[in-house]
Amino acid sequence: MTDLFSKFDPLINERAGLLSSGIRDPFAIVMEEVKSPTVAVIDGKDTILLGTYNYMGMTFDPDVIAAGKDALTRFGAGTTGSRVLNGTYQGHRECEDALKDFYGMDHAMVFSTGYQANLGMVSTLAGKGDFVILDADSHASIYDGCYLGNADIVRFKHNSAEDLEKRLRRLPPEAGKLVILEGVYSMLGDIAPLKELVAIAKAHNCMVLVDEAHGMGFFGENGRGVYEAAGVADDVDFVVGTFSKSVGTVGGFCVSNHPKFEILRLVCRPYTFTASLPPAVVACAATSIRKLMHAGDKRARLWDMTRKLHGGLKARGFRLATETPESAIVSVLMPDQETTVRMWAAMIGLGVYVNMSRPPATPVGVFLLRCSLCAEHSADQLEIVLDRFDEAATMTGLFAQAAE
Repeated sequence: MTDLFSKFDPLINERAGLLSSGIRDPFAIVMEEVKSPTVAVIDGKDTILLGTYNYMGMTFDPDVIAAGKDALTRFGAGTTGSRVLNGTYQGHRECEDALKDFYGMDHAMVFSTGYQANLGMVSTLAGKGDFVILDADSHASIYDGCYLGNADIVRFKHNSAEDLEKRLRRLPPEAGKLVILEGVYSMLGDIAPLKELVAIAKAHNCMVLVDEAHGMGFFGENGRGVYEAAGVADDVDFVVGTFSKSVGTVGGFCVSNHPKFEILRLVCRPYTFTASLPPAVVACAATSIRKLMHAGDKRARLWDMTRKLHGGLKARGFRLATETPESAIVSVLMPDQETTVRMWAAMIGLGVYVNMSRPPATPVGVFLLRCSLCAEHSADQLEIVLDRFDEAATMTGLFAQAAE
């Protein structure tokens, strides 16, 4: 009998080699207690959280927690059903209403995760005979949406308006075309040149979907995302996002002004054939979204913390993925996987949690320690983080290695 796990043997052996050297598993961290948006107990000690995507710090907001508790008491622990059957409660509609108000759009559809939002929208919008045109560095959920659907897939070079134009010129003008972009790319923390890309897409009669998972909350006048900051709101057909970043809970969504949008509830399989979010989750999300409408001070603080961390790391000689801070993601480039793992382990040992990222999540050959800032981080915490990066670099010989 063929072992269906054999195809994973290279990864199994690689992981076993790392663990046998005494380095702990970077993908098996347990938060034993979470004290705030920026501090958790890991291995029995307080640890600064610098890799949670909790951008606006809403996970411990008192109003959000109170809304969740009330919904849990009034509506129970779960819905046990799909949105098109028994799984639409009052809270789901209130959450969609909050999204419509936040984005200033006519329609909103809530999915059980952000992954499912992309999976559902991409696979449903573009079918046989259509084309999906996407950035080569697109998130896994976008690629999986392409694979679930029957459309032809066309990739263009990351953030290249020139390559997008070239690819679109080759496609049949009469074919249906969906261009998919991301406001913020989560690995390197760079933002898309949406003004140029959206203009090219519209010139070729494409519909445009922008994923604002990492842009919601702090880009644009209303915190709607990079597309708002770029001034292309009128030319974007669909905005997809998640509740698991700035909103501070779990779930996904799509908003749109398209007049036929509501039919998606009946034809979008990842929406139709899965259980809906628990009442407490959508109550937390709705409350958080409405508070984010008035979070200008938090946005300003988040940008201030981001500039401090980016500038501090750069001044200490670390190589960063972006020359200037483009988003609340600050990615530190590492020379190879072994160094990345040792740096990560040193950081966690020093009481700072960051994300370790490697291919295939990152582009080929790119290894990162990825930091994500929170509006609740303090200046004192960032000074500690910078000192810990210095200590970890010394412990692992990072700079000495780079000088060779």
